[in-house]
Amino acid sequence: MADDTELLELPLGDWHRAKGARMVPFAGYAMPIQYEGIMAEHLWTRENAGLFDVSHMGQLILSGDNVSEALEAMVPGDISALKEGRMRYSLLLGPDGGVLDDLMITATPTGLYVVVNGAVKHQDIAFLSANLPSTITIQHLEDRALLALQGPKAVEALSRVVAGVDQLYFMEAGIYLWGEVPLWISRSGYTGEDGVEISVAAEHVAALADALCVQPEVKPVGLGARDSLRLEAGLPLYGHDMDQGTDPVEGNASFAISKRRREEGGFNGADRILRALSEGPARKLVGLSVDGKMPVREGAPIFAGETRVGVVTSGGFAPSVGAPIAMGYVAAGHTGIDTPLEAEVRGKRVGLTVAKMPFVPHRYHRRAK
Repeated sequence: MADDTELLELPLGDWHRAKGARMVPFAGYAMPIQYEGIMAEHLWTRENAGLFDVSHMGQLILSGDNVSEALEAMVPGDISALKEGRMRYSLLLGPDGGVLDDLMITATPTGLYVVVNGAVKHQDIAFLSANLPSTITIQHLEDRALLALQGPKAVEALSRVVAGVDQLYFMEAGIYLWGEVPLWISRSGYTGEDGVEISVAAEHVAALADALCVQPEVKPVGLGARDSLRLEAGLPLYGHDMDQGTDPVEGNASFAISKRRREEGGFNGADRILRALSEGPARKLVGLSVDGKMPVREGAPIFAGETRVGVVTSGGFAPSVGAPIAMGYVAAGHTGIDTPLEAEVRGKRVGLTVAKMPFVPHRYHRRAK
């Protein structure tokens, strides 16, 4: 792995090291992978509140006349229907319908606030710049940090620091004041737990992180537990479980294709994607339970008897499940729940079973319908 000196620094880099974090390269940054241990941090987040630094991700503001309609040419969600302060998970699609990135889009008073993955943020910005009308402005908020506070006690802890955030529901966002410091807070995250993401000016992030970690429910948590938490929650990791060679239907992300867009099309790769919706994909991303205690990692081939039918894209030990789990692409005809399969690991076969996702229930704080 590259030496830390060759990597970009997070605004909280020194803060992480002072807390005892082990730093590793990720998306071009030196990132904390763990503090006291991945399993302990994972379980703490499931029971209390974990503080994650996700400042490597790209924060963008898209603004201009008809910005929502313009973005809809490249995403399959109904963005123009978003009310101010409401969010939507969506997918940035290439011309052929392949997934260039997954992202979160929020309607704000000044335009669309878009959070993109850190490893591809510059490619995303270049693609948007090349494909949006010249009347649309793209602002990259490079002077802002992004924290994720996740877990069943996250909002309770944050409410002592920032008043009023407990009024937010899942996939809602707004501006809140921490003293005189404005924060953009959304009730969202990527662990399957209740929680928030907080955008704050980089100059204030260390003080905010300190204020949060004073709360008895909050501990800093690294990338290792973030990965095991999202895997248990059945949430894909871009670049592993989906990429430019994947369309939303085979990537198990059909829910991101809004009803109006299914009827009207008009987005990149619509013909291919809508045909896959009606006819079914040739392969699909599925959850996999693993026999025994040996983890099955990314890249392991998947077999039905002697026929190779897929590949593992994410895998590891799931602390809340107490066993190894995985996700992977499997050919049509082998994707039904409880279908027995095998993975090849170090020349040996390991039993798999297609499993329902998520592996642990989501615990989002939703509005009553």
